[in-house]
Amino acid sequence: MNNPAPLSAPAACACCGDALAEEKRIDVRFGLPDIAFDLPEEARRSPGPSALLALEGAGFFVRCLLPVQLTGETELMLGAWLETDEETFLRAAEVWEDEAAYPELVVRGRLANAVRPWGEAVLGAEFTARVREAEELPYFAEGRDPEAVRLLGETWDRDDVLARFPHPLPVAVRTDLDEGWWVERTAGFSARFENGADQFVAQDRSVAVGLFQDDEPGRTAEDFLAALLEGAPEVPEGQRHTERLPGGGVRYAFWQTPEDTGRTRHELTAYAVEPDGAAAGLFCSYETPGHHAWARHVWRSLQRRRGEDAA
Repeated sequence: MNNPAPLSAPAACACCGDALAEEKRIDVRFGLPDIAFDLPEEARRSPGPSALLALEGAGFFVRCLLPVQLTGETELMLGAWLETDEETFLRAAEVWEDEAAYPELVVRGRLANAVRPWGEAVLGAEFTARVREAEELPYFAEGRDPEAVRLLGETWDRDDVLARFPHPLPVAVRTDLDEGWWVERTAGFSARFENGADQFVAQDRSVAVGLFQDDEPGRTAEDFLAALLEGAPEVPEGQRHTERLPGGGVRYAFWQTPEDTGRTRHELTAYAVEPDGAAAGLFCSYETPGHHAWARHVWRSLQRRRGEDAA
């Protein structure tokens, strides 16, 4: 999930930084063109506006707004960089604060960020950007090669795209793990893969998810679950729950409040085990008892595709 450009909190507007209340538009801002990370900081030059950047020996860049249509009637608005020629760059610097001339600005150039999930396929794609509103950055308006036309013109799977951004998002996102498993990443949680587990973190809560495969052929889902639970603490009946899964699998969770952590923390440990020996384990940590319902929701979102959906 690594991306070469750092992103700001996407709950804020890519232009002005104001908080966005509308979850149908998700703003993400690339702080720099990708190539800037290969250069010393002193190579960066700006004529004033933060959306204009010259990199010594590497070109001229204008940040513009790239609208990407997602399923669920959602729009991803990317504050991405266009590499342009020096003449266009100087023209942009000249008119940027001019209320009369700025709306006529046209920026032609190449996309300077390898935006995931498209990555290298769109890095360098040619676009034309135009001003829609005088208070906003120019918008990517036209694609000038096949990849650019496709990026602007198609509607992309919302979860597949948003799950590639590790910083907190204002909406919950279904996140693919591996082997057909997926789990819901809660709104406001950052994401990373560390110590063999997918991890989602917020200020007062965290989730870690790992996958397992039974190495004992023919063992039932219940017996594999029992093996996974070896060494787990005993908890009262009211602090554990078992559910059956379609096709013969089993889902199990237990929760507790350990007393040896130095501060009050509540924990939910859970598993989903399929009859073919595939399993996923989930651990939630949270500060307040009121988040127990959230932890159970995340546990129940842990699912595995079956049949054609797993392909």
